[in-house]
Amino acid sequence: MFTGIIEAVGRLRAINTSGGGARVTIDTATLDLSDVKLGDSIATNGICLTVVAIDSASFSADVSSETLARTALAYYQIGDSVNLEKAMLPTTRFGGHMVSGHVDSVSEITSIEHQGNSIDYWLTMPTELAAYIAEKGSITIDGTSLTVNSLTADKFRLTIVPHTTQQTIINQYQVGTKVNLEVDLIARYIERLLTKQTADKPEASGVTHALLARSGFIK
Repeated sequence: MFTGIIEAVGRLRAINTSGGGARVTIDTATLDLSDVKLGDSIATNGICLTVVAIDSASFSADVSSETLARTALAYYQIGDSVNLEKAMLPTTRFGGHMVSGHVDSVSEITSIEHQGNSIDYWLTMPTELAAYIAEKGSITIDGTSLTVNSLTADKFRLTIVPHTTQQTIINQYQVGTKVNLEVDLIARYIERLLTKQTADKPEASGVTHALLARSGFIK
């Protein structure tokens, strides 16, 4: 589990494909790896990766064909910058929102507009995720916890303040950039709960006390 508060900006050192999957190696820059061990999770541009090799300045992780198909990783090139966040601890300050690191879809930057000291980014909204994206709700873009400020039928807007621009890879985004998108985890569970209750609810038979009386079954 993560919070969506980026701890460091790393760089993709290597990506080696094999059998439909891949192994990636990430240079971690200022991210402290002293408390990271094999099997730990590190969110990389919002993708929860399991550490399979590690040294003082980098880690490697295996990526499945599912992850390659579901995320923007297929568009990455050697040298690309990536947002990094280690898995949260029970004592971590919860500055963002609940982030699983399980990417739902890929979105695309459609426009960038400067507004005073902030920047508005408009992104495509995948049709299958529209129900989970709400104005003033939380969303994760490349692992960064952000707030949806407005939306249309097929797009949504993020307003990025200077601190976020400085601490993440957002300052490298251009029109056409593909980004990983994870919707609010709580929204997904609420939908599942409601749809299951509806599915499990038996259909009304139409048999009432009055109907039984009129038909002579009860007096």
